[in-house]
Amino acid sequence: MSTIIKIKDLRKVYRMGNERVVALDNISLDINKGECCCILGTSGSGKSTLLNMIAGLEKPTKGLINVKGNRIDKMNEKKVTKFRQKHVGFVFQSYNLLPNLTALENVAMPLIFTGMPKKKREKEAKRMLSAVGLGDRLRHKPSQMSGGQQQRVSIARAFVGTPEIVFADEPTGNLDTKTTMEVMKLITTIAKDNNQTLIIVTHDVETSVYANRVIHVRDGLIESIEMNEIEEVEEKKQEA
Repeated sequence: MSTIIKIKDLRKVYRMGNERVVALDNISLDINKGECCCILGTSGSGKSTLLNMIAGLEKPTKGLINVKGNRIDKMNEKKVTKFRQKHVGFVFQSYNLLPNLTALENVAMPLIFTGMPKKKREKEAKRMLSAVGLGDRLRHKPSQMSGGQQQRVSIARAFVGTPEIVFADEPTGNLDTKTTMEVMKLITTIAKDNNQTLIIVTHDVETSVYANRVIHVRDGLIESIEMNEIEEVEEKKQEA
């Protein structure tokens, strides 16, 4: 497997008045292309800060972040935004759908920034909505859908255009247990089928079992790394 994300000696310190808060303390980590990786930790562990660093949403205090051969930590805001538009998708806990747009319009939106013509955008959006089981909800707005359906729209939006990397930030935080299992199986299957790198950030151990590798983060440090046998996990869930 080839490395798609390389993090070396990553450190993030926030200043709060006269106080210094160390959110990440010299973290080093490689993530492979096509890997499903989960960053697991409690609130305040540094997991969300780590995601923000990798995605170029925040700058580190020091350290190296290399994504697809690009030094994200050295890019200015304009360049990193263009990089995300081309290579990255996001699934959010709160869905982050635009309320006045239909499911089709929400999913097609990221493709606008790639310069894709409208007809092709709509075709791709329809294909992704069908893939997540919402082919009959194209014209529905978020307020006309359940939480699980809204998250499926969010997933379709993240994966449309087949970005090489998809970040899922607490993707099941607002969902019940049954819908959580459906959503996790859905995003991991889509990523695996398209050889996409999927990085899940969560506090939920139940969610982490769907990943190939679990990075346990605590107090800004990598506490341990655990490998999952995905086939065994699926068999246990089917037996349950």
